[in-house]
Amino acid sequence: MSENYIETSKKLRSIFDKSNILRKMRVNRYDAKTVLSYEMQSLDDRKSGIVKLQIDKFVGGGFAGQVYKVTLLENQGNLISLEIGKTYAIKILIPPSGFSKLFRDAVYWIGFQGPFQLQVNPAASRAGALWQKFIRRAAKIRFGNENSIVDIYATFVDETLGSCGEISEWVEGRTWQLEVDSHMDVLQQWIHNKKVDENKLGSIEYRSKKIFMKEFVKLLNEMGGYEFARQYEWSTCKSQPNCLKREQTSPDGGLVAVDFRAGLALLPFLPMSPGDFKLIGKGILRGSLVQFDRGSLKKLAAFMANYDAEFSDMKDQFSELVEMENIYRNSVPDITHNHFRLLYSPKLWKTMLSSAVTGWKVRNLISQETEVKLQKNRFITFWLFLISIIPIIGKYIIKFCGNKSWRTHYFKMLYNWKYLARTIKASSAEKAINWLRQDRISDEAALAIPKSFFLFLIHLILSILPAGLHKFVTNFSYFKKRLWFIFIRPFQLYFDSQLRKDWLLDMLKEGKKKHILSDDDAEIIESQLNEPFIQKYLKSLAVHVLTLPITQIVSVAIAWIFVITHPEMPKAQSWGIGVGIIALFQVTPISPGSLARGLYVLYLVIKERDFKNYNIAVFLGFFKYIGYLAFPIQMTYKYPALARFMAGHWATEAVHIVPVFGEGGALLEHWIFGLFYNWPLTIRGHMNRRTEMRKAQKPRLWPAPLFILICSALFVGSDHFFMAKYQLLMPIKEVWWLGMILPFVMGSFITISAGGMVFWKRISTAAIGAIIVSVIYSIYSWQYGFTDPIIPEFVWRFFIFTVFATIGVVLTELNLGDPELKK
Repeated sequence: MSENYIETSKKLRSIFDKSNILRKMRVNRYDAKTVLSYEMQSLDDRKSGIVKLQIDKFVGGGFAGQVYKVTLLENQGNLISLEIGKTYAIKILIPPSGFSKLFRDAVYWIGFQGPFQLQVNPAASRAGALWQKFIRRAAKIRFGNENSIVDIYATFVDETLGSCGEISEWVEGRTWQLEVDSHMDVLQQWIHNKKVDENKLGSIEYRSKKIFMKEFVKLLNEMGGYEFARQYEWSTCKSQPNCLKREQTSPDGGLVAVDFRAGLALLPFLPMSPGDFKLIGKGILRGSLVQFDRGSLKKLAAFMANYDAEFSDMKDQFSELVEMENIYRNSVPDITHNHFRLLYSPKLWKTMLSSAVTGWKVRNLISQETEVKLQKNRFITFWLFLISIIPIIGKYIIKFCGNKSWRTHYFKMLYNWKYLARTIKASSAEKAINWLRQDRISDEAALAIPKSFFLFLIHLILSILPAGLHKFVTNFSYFKKRLWFIFIRPFQLYFDSQLRKDWLLDMLKEGKKKHILSDDDAEIIESQLNEPFIQKYLKSLAVHVLTLPITQIVSVAIAWIFVITHPEMPKAQSWGIGVGIIALFQVTPISPGSLARGLYVLYLVIKERDFKNYNIAVFLGFFKYIGYLAFPIQMTYKYPALARFMAGHWATEAVHIVPVFGEGGALLEHWIFGLFYNWPLTIRGHMNRRTEMRKAQKPRLWPAPLFILICSALFVGSDHFFMAKYQLLMPIKEVWWLGMILPFVMGSFITISAGGMVFWKRISTAAIGAIIVSVIYSIYSWQYGFTDPIIPEFVWRFFIFTVFATIGVVLTELNLGDPELKK
């Protein structure tokens, strides 16, 4: 979003207003400093009043709705708990994204055969808010502190966005820190409820949140809030951001549950997370085939009876909850819960039709006059209700019938060319605001779009593209900047040492800000910036950046060449093969880009005559994807702090592109950080302690020849077996599984029995053993009548056996664990 967005959007709104068309401007979200006025109804005493507030910032939006931080300006009804000048949060229950709304509404309609009730039905919105009030009181009983649940004050209807909403406490908080933990093995034992050494147990925030959410889910189930508990089920892997940590609190305190509005219905045939399988099973046992936010009022009443004194002041709120729930649950067909009631219940149909009319008014599909008429005329309402069920066009038919100004607007466009021109200009200004907010266009382009229908049409067509690509092809200044960043900056990084240092310092600053780097590690890395090998490492990173587009360029070029050189093929077939060529390049283990990267590392080895400092990167660099971690892994021994940080930094940045599960603060982010930062730190500690322990032991080489002979004998025995059964000897490509397993096991046994032998000698012994096995096996096969050329077969055996014997040593060493835990 541009720095002048607010000023530019005001000018565009002025263009829309001056167009003087009959329909209102379409708004999908609000901007900072926007002043809003709502008629709110308090959850404490049902009192209503006008409340005026100002948007401070847009916090975010998902399937459930959009959240804002606001400041209260006026409270004309003197509603309880709302103070002028204080900061609050409002949630308006409509997504800012059109696609998110479409998907959410489609899933909800499949489950309940009606529109998303939290958005369109004030009773549904209010029922959810009242449940939150009872959950907050229950948390006070269970946890001794009601502040562990965010407070909620009132509900309202936003007539501009066409949605219900709610105002609640603003929580100055954050998700968890990505804590540095050098004892991940101990944490895993704790997760599996095993006895652990408390002195080695880290990840305080992670453990505190896991415990809190587990206890909170248990509480919700006890009081009947079964489907509210889905928002905090740990196993869904996406619930963790719903629980924030208040600022300025202890590492194991200050947790607060902030989100009780589900965005997506849980369908029995459409689980969307690992935890959903369990939830679907539990729901079916309760008789709830489709789940969203249904609770048990009977169980809540029983819970209140057990704590009568604590709930004594909430009797009226419970009565209102029963009333709102009755309206809410009877507002949609919901065949999985209402069953045959749809065939005989007048009360159900009366509520459905009444709620449908209310929902049409909330969504601005009908005018207030039409709403009054329809509430009195059940016959017309019934037929419109049936029409509204029609996907996509149903709501437009309702709007055409029930909104005179909207109907007049479109009729006038048909016969009044000047009005049509004004409408196009207004629509282009309206679209320009959205494109500007999404950072698709510049301020200058936004103001130019309403002046040119051709320019508007171009941007309208290109708006189907991702925002960055849209801007890339329409903004020459941005086009040049991105090309410089992609093609020129890597060369500058390669040749300019100061620029490389600044690049790394910026990453360190960002790492500390996101808490993925400890202060000690940051200090160590900064002290090493001028070391020659660090500069070589940063140079190599620049080369990695340079090689990023190579595979894509080559794959697209080959696909294009194939298409133009095969004109005899049907277009669909040739383009299909072309797409297949591009896809094939994405999955091959070695690609043009990785090949270029690997050759660069090989060039460094030859140029500097230094294999030791590149012995890992020279092999990994040739492989796609994992090759980007070649240098972080290579640096682990000499510069462990930098290696861990770079691996953690790239991994956590990459995970955020994953929809839903990649959200900041979700479990996947923590898991990836642990995998690339904390586990290497833990393993390094294990290996250091194991090295110290082995110094007191004598190296044992004698078991290695025994395992080499056993492995060779097993391969020779396999030749006898295949000759006896099939009358031929199998090449390694036919028994690849045997070529992987036997050397792997041999390497594992060699390192287990090696006593005090140092690590690199274990690797060397296993590799030499694999070579010996490949020689013995190949000589025997040749003598025994192997029909294929033996030299290529030997080369393949040599390569496969050596690789998997080495892997066997490495993986066994990594899995030996902490020697101190085994004492």
